[in-house]
Amino acid sequence: MAESFTSDFKRFFSRGLAILLPTAVTLWLLWQAFGFIFNNVAQPINKATRVAVVWVVPKIWEEEKLPEWLGITDEEVVKARADREIRDTVTDIAVRTELRKENLAKYWRSHSYLNLSGLFIAIMLIYLAGVLLGNIVGKSMYARLERLITRIPGFKQVYPHVKQVVDMIIGDNKMAFSKVVIVEYPSAGIWTVGFLTGNSIRDIDVPAGEKVVSVFIPTSPTPFTGFTINLPKTKVIEIQMTIEEALRFVITAGVLAPGVFKEGENGDQSLASIADQLSVSKDQDSKK
Repeated sequence: MAESFTSDFKRFFSRGLAILLPTAVTLWLLWQAFGFIFNNVAQPINKATRVAVVWVVPKIWEEEKLPEWLGITDEEVVKARADREIRDTVTDIAVRTELRKENLAKYWRSHSYLNLSGLFIAIMLIYLAGVLLGNIVGKSMYARLERLITRIPGFKQVYPHVKQVVDMIIGDNKMAFSKVVIVEYPSAGIWTVGFLTGNSIRDIDVPAGEKVVSVFIPTSPTPFTGFTINLPKTKVIEIQMTIEEALRFVITAGVLAPGVFKEGENGDQSLASIADQLSVSKDQDSKK
């Protein structure tokens, strides 16, 4: 009875973990990404916005017409000097400005929607940058700026590589895996799944004796890291597998192989079902 409970507990625990873990990890990654953007992009924009408001608004409206969270009376200035022991060399304008910054920061924190304004401004600035730099004039100006950046020590060692990765993922000329293929790699008789990325360096055609293509070989469990090989086009065999199926195959180290596990119409099997089968198999082996 105890043995049966233990085996059932292991099986159902594995099933629950397989069902909940991908969702939990995905939510955690999204939350971390949001926190990074909010703290490192949105908050600095919020701070800059508050500074701009403190300096610009009082110059536009008279002191009597300013809102309560921005208006500072003479009595408040005198009280701040006494409470904080501010030196006489500091002008009333500087004290008033500092008090306005503090009041606006308190007002900003008490209204949650204002905290999101920095994130909204960041999104709009990125959008406007895409619009301005997307035309011919913008691209030409940014190309000159890039040439200047790549001459700066430190930047020139890092920037080109970062730009190459970003362009590969989300740029206009991002890498496109057109087909899923298999090649005999790293030696004859060992078939490896890869992604056809396009024609390779033309100088390789001569020693190869025919047209050469490039194939990206992904590694498990992170398919976006790997290496590129160059081989004759005749040695590359296209297979009837979608990009998504190939990625799942690599991520799971071959556990989710299309055509092997069949459940429903998509030819795949859920992680929970696989964990269940593995648990049952282990239980049967232990009983033997």
